[in-house]
Amino acid sequence: MKDYYEALNVSRDASQEEIKAAYRRLAKKYHPDLNPNDKEAEKKFKEINEAYEVLSDPEKRKRYDAFGHAGVNGQGGFEGFGGFEGFGQGYAGGFEDIFENIFDMFGEGFTRTSSRRRRGPVRGEDIIYKLDIDFEEAVFGIEKIISIRKLEPCDTCSGSGVKPGSSKETCSKCNGSGQVRYAQQTPFGQFVRVATCDQCHGTGEVIKEKCTTCGGTGKEMKNKKIKVKIPAGADTGTVIPIRGEGEPGENGGPSGDLKIYINVREHEIFKRKGNDVYFTVPITFTEAALGAEIEIPTLDGKTMTYTIPAGTQTGTQFRIKNMGVPNIRGIGRGDLYFKVKVKVPTKLTEKQKQLLREFAKESGEIHKERKKGFFDRMKDAFGN
Repeated sequence: MKDYYEALNVSRDASQEEIKAAYRRLAKKYHPDLNPNDKEAEKKFKEINEAYEVLSDPEKRKRYDAFGHAGVNGQGGFEGFGGFEGFGQGYAGGFEDIFENIFDMFGEGFTRTSSRRRRGPVRGEDIIYKLDIDFEEAVFGIEKIISIRKLEPCDTCSGSGVKPGSSKETCSKCNGSGQVRYAQQTPFGQFVRVATCDQCHGTGEVIKEKCTTCGGTGKEMKNKKIKVKIPAGADTGTVIPIRGEGEPGENGGPSGDLKIYINVREHEIFKRKGNDVYFTVPITFTEAALGAEIEIPTLDGKTMTYTIPAGTQTGTQFRIKNMGVPNIRGIGRGDLYFKVKVKVPTKLTEKQKQLLREFAKESGEIHKERKKGFFDRMKDAFGN
């Protein structure tokens, strides 16, 4: 029988996430639907399903690590345990658990029964999906259709894991109770333990003829399209949960959630800070000096007219209220801020140069430049 770690091609210290990822990759590669009439692929598929069934269960993995295949086939070392030999080896709970139970036994005539409940419902894992959207889509909201790959109930067996035409049978090891009683002789007396049946995993039923499509797991990997509604005002880091669209649960447990993490692409003009939007508008020297009505862009793709006063300096910032990004909770909007940047002409005709010289002379700029030093000119510039 092949080593389970080798079957999944993972190391013995692999994490549960690594084991799950390896299983998904190999299950897809050797799935019977993708390898029709390939006996070797079918054999591989069964091996990896058997390996995943054990290694994905922390309790069974612990027994497998300690006893190998015997530890998960009802031969976990409980029989033949006498004297002090095997402490920490003949008991799946480990050395510390042996003594914990032995000390408890002193008040009970050296006999103690510990029971575990059947495996209850387990919630499925969440699926994480990163969705890139445009700036305008984030501002005004949009509906997207995404495609994810996830485990779904097997179509062939309707999720039962049983080959069509067959049925589950009562577990012969626990007689349908889901629990097995182990008796163990210790130097201090008899130790009795009731544990979850490792043959039916606490369900009380076993599958003799497994579904060939899913290998008895009751699940198969499928592509699924899901509609996602992105609210107006979403931003990078916004998480949109879709309940119940994650991985399916175990033993009747609920499915996990699909969590969509939004990433907003940068805009070539607008920069967002919270719900406020910032951008820069170029204006001419004449517009800055004399004042003007200028056209500025807005988030909805249109332009609006805004009047800037005479004598506007480059870098001056203006604010337009309630023209920013809508609040994601649907209450109010941010503001729109824009700075003006005065464009200095780089190519002048002789006539333009002469007019500027006359302007400088008329305003006294040439005289001031000659008579005042740098710091005096700075004071003049800032009105000191």
